[in-house]
Amino acid sequence: MNTDLTRFHNTIASFDALNAQDPHLQTVNGVAQPKELVYAQRLSEMLLRYAPNASEALKLAARCQHIQRWKIPRSEYPMTKPGYMQWRTKLKNFHAEVAGEILIENGYDENTIQKVSALLKKENLHSDAEMQTLEDVIVLAFLEHDLEAFVQKYSDYTEDKFITILRKSYLKMSEKGRAAALTLITLPAHLLPVVQKAITED
Repeated sequence: MNTDLTRFHNTIASFDALNAQDPHLQTVNGVAQPKELVYAQRLSEMLLRYAPNASEALKLAARCQHIQRWKIPRSEYPMTKPGYMQWRTKLKNFHAEVAGEILIENGYDENTIQKVSALLKKENLHSDAEMQTLEDVIVLAFLEHDLEAFVQKYSDYTEDKFITILRKSYLKMSEKGRAAALTLITLPAHLLPVVQKAITED
């Protein structure tokens, strides 16, 4: 295995080792697993399907998108919109800091570290092609893996409310991402009509 590939796999392993410490568990195929480890692996898998030729920086960013997220709980911030935004900003900076330390330890150059940091902080969302790809992947992974649980959790919501929520994600996606939401991923049959309405209606 060449040196660059070894470095990449060692870095992914370091990301996974931290996310494996998540005390919050999620059952996958009958097995309880650390929630953020599952999320990271699913983002990597979705990126591979959606953009198989993604750059190394993008692959790294996908794998550490929520690294050690549980260390900064939402409950530490006011349950208001400004409080939510403060929490999100803190998380982005935290993820970039943790990931940056691991990238340095594994010998990555400054340009790669800065690129991964920018992706984790969601900088230049509408002008950076790789940031847009990552945003597409995040939404696609949510739709395939988490939408059904979300619908069950908020079962009192009307269909119109679900469509409004989904359209907010739709507006963050590229045209390619919107098409992939209807062709690349697997959705429960009973949810497909709602997703189709959210993505195709103006």
